[in-house]
Amino acid sequence: MTKRIGFTTSLPVEVLYAAGQIPIDLNNIFLTQDSSQHIHDAELKGFPRSLCSWIKGNFSAALSSQLDEVIGVVQGDCSNSSSLLEMIAEEQIAIWRFSFPPERDYAALDKEIAKLEEHFGVSRKQTMEAKAWLDAIRLKLTKLDKLTYADRKVCGRDNHLWLVNSSDFRGDPGRFEKELDDFLYQAEQSAPLPTRIRLGYVGVPPIFRNLYDSISELGGDVIFNEVQRQFAMPYLCRDIVEQYLKYTYPYSVLCRLKDIREQIEVRSLDAMIGYTQAFCHLQIDNLLLKKHIDLPYLNLEGELPEKLDSRTILRLESFFEVHS
Repeated sequence: MTKRIGFTTSLPVEVLYAAGQIPIDLNNIFLTQDSSQHIHDAELKGFPRSLCSWIKGNFSAALSSQLDEVIGVVQGDCSNSSSLLEMIAEEQIAIWRFSFPPERDYAALDKEIAKLEEHFGVSRKQTMEAKAWLDAIRLKLTKLDKLTYADRKVCGRDNHLWLVNSSDFRGDPGRFEKELDDFLYQAEQSAPLPTRIRLGYVGVPPIFRNLYDSISELGGDVIFNEVQRQFAMPYLCRDIVEQYLKYTYPYSVLCRLKDIREQIEVRSLDAMIGYTQAFCHLQIDNLLLKKHIDLPYLNLEGELPEKLDSRTILRLESFFEVHS
């Protein structure tokens, strides 16, 4: 029987598709539904005000999405994920824990993926067949990414939206691919976008509703979305374990820095925007990113799913004026 399986961040989604399930990234549900209401509902359940809005949003999204099960990434993502799973289980929804080994060890990750396969009753051969299917779509996302930084025919907002949704392919890879093909065709026919300040964006996807549009209006464009690009698995390895070892987000900030530095050169970036979520442990990682990225660097912090406030817009405007 096909089940709706929610998850808290990108993981080997190939296993779920091999099992014939419908994967749903709770983060994407949270931002496409009534985000503020999700946060309010979680706080009515007792979640504290001083807790990351993504955790509260994911909790309410899980309850409102008619899920059969939720997989929480309890190592390699938010430090609150394990407790979030306990709260979801309290609502009579089945849970499963998945861990990315902090030491980035092949055998340990292979074991985690094998446990997930056993849980859903699929073989590694079936997983690899699903991987071949999804990798064909990911290859097209790589093309979209190149259209962003090399050909300048895709804006930062569209780059962000397509790449961030590759975490679950919106639960329907066939439809996702068809819509992607249509988008790529239109993009290839379009004229190059005007030359702007070439920006990188590092950190988790933003909770702000209009960040990319505001950046564009102020004269910049994001041609490198770090974590979103990682969701699309830019390193298409033949071995699924190797592929998720190369996926940088769950591991050390030093692994992320290597990838970021490479992309700074490839994309000829002028400046970097770092984003951190209020009350998030990744704010500490951002200190290291800012220290070791040799570009003008502006850090933004978001808390609620709302439009940019006037102070943040003024900071962006001043940053672009200085570094244009």
